Amino acid sequence: MEDVLDLLAEPYDPKRPVVCFDEKPVQLLADTRETLPVRPGQPERRDHEYKRQGTVNIFMTVQPLAGWRHVDVTEQRTKLDFAAQMKQLVDVHYPDAECIRVVMDNLNTHKRASLYDAYAPDEALRILKRLAFHYTPKHASWLNPAELELSALSGQCLDRRIPDRQSLGQAAAAWEDRRNQDQVKIHWRFSIQKARTKLQRLYPELPTIINGTLH
Repeated sequence: MEDVLDLLAEPYDPKRPVVCFDEKPVQLLADTRETLPVRPGQPERRDHEYKRQGTVNIFMTVQPLAGWRHVDVTEQRTKLDFAAQMKQLVDVHYPDAECIRVVMDNLNTHKRASLYDAYAPDEALRILKRLAFHYTPKHASWLNPAELELSALSGQCLDRRIPDRQSLGQAAAAWEDRRNQDQVKIHWRFSIQKARTKLQRLYPELPTIINGTLH
């Protein structure tokens, strides 16, 4: 926990960006009847019935202090999909960075080995040399600011029926463009000092000496 919080407290450094990474499944839903358009005195009307169209995955990458984020919609979230996201970070989004520090949870695909499953050893090592993984503790993925950005995406873009992957990708790209143009940043306020106070129960109880006696 303190490793992640210490990283999030660092000032902005374009050569060593701190990038937060997360994913979530999205249920695709289609209307079964045509939506009735707005008329004078009547709002748009949509039937409550819908058709399930399967699920897809959203990858969220956000650099909190730069006001930048990127959304990818994929069919799955396998090891190969994760490896492709990391390669994209290195070669597309941050080609000039010396080291990209990636904050993410401990999902079983979020491993260095995933890149060796996806690429030849020399290529996997080339990518990994530019990356440093920082994991949130188990059951503490809320320490990852990418969850905040996924929540914003859900409330501002996914709060309606979206029938297919292409439509979802277009909606997410439009949302991403607006947020990036506005340079919406995340100012993380939960510090190590606050963690030591609020989560004191999680820290080891160290012995104290009172009047020369160990307690």
